[in-house]
Amino acid sequence: MVPRRRLGRAAPGPERPARGPLRAAGTMATLSVTPEPRVTFTTRYQDEHLLVVSKRAGLVTQPGIGHDTDTLLNGLFARFGARLQALGRARDFGLLHRLDRDTSGLLIVGLSARAYDRLRDDFASRRIAKFYWAIAARAPRAPAGLIDKPIAETTPRPGAHGQIVEPKLAKVSSAGKGSATAYRTLEASPMAALIEARPLTGRLHQVRVHMELIGCPILGDRHYAPPAIARAAPRLALHAHRIAFVHPITGLPVDTSSPFPRDLRSTLTRMGLHTPTAAQSGPASAGRGMADAPDDAEAGAQGDE
Repeated sequence: MVPRRRLGRAAPGPERPARGPLRAAGTMATLSVTPEPRVTFTTRYQDEHLLVVSKRAGLVTQPGIGHDTDTLLNGLFARFGARLQALGRARDFGLLHRLDRDTSGLLIVGLSARAYDRLRDDFASRRIAKFYWAIAARAPRAPAGLIDKPIAETTPRPGAHGQIVEPKLAKVSSAGKGSATAYRTLEASPMAALIEARPLTGRLHQVRVHMELIGCPILGDRHYAPPAIARAAPRLALHAHRIAFVHPITGLPVDTSSPFPRDLRSTLTRMGLHTPTAAQSGPASAGRGMADAPDDAEAGAQGDE
């Protein structure tokens, strides 16, 4: 359990471009990822060992097809390139987990090998508590519960010339990996519901797939919601608002939050819901509506949400 007292926090600063260029010993550093100071993010916690940053919706987490220099990792390299380069590709240049492009919110980044390795083990052992706010099309039948259904990733179909033309998606399948998501309904109206979800495993699109499974697709979800619900929000109404864990070096609790995003507040109002606060968040350990999942978590970086 991560207690809510004696929290390790850093005052959040304004979102600002990173500074560069990076130099080492008087010469330009050789970096595997192109630094891009124009990519902005908000730092919610920082010390010499790790960062907790908040990314905006629409920002890809790391470089890939079609995104070489416009990702969060490019922005991180503009400020912390030498340290992330020292971690290397084997440690994902500090990234411990990812968020889908359309999801906003918090991510943990390691700045030292010792912190990264311990945090990776903590993710594998489910000692990192992650909380999401979601605006769903309706409230679940039970106000709180645990969705424990395996999730499998789908294989994208290649195009006529062999290129990938469809995104990788996920579905509930008996052939998939064990997946568990705890949830609580924070508020409901005749039009929608505000839900806090806590994924206890780290599968691709886990919260989205599990919420759709129980008949509560997330507004703005172009892949898992019916068309009318997909059009009900300007983007995916999912925000990773809180991360709680024990600091891998100091042993002190860190509990960091990110406010509800401005670009979804008008959707909340239109749906007859109110802006949530961090004080409404559930406990960081197992509790009512936040039960533990089976022991099936894997080591390594956690998948996109």
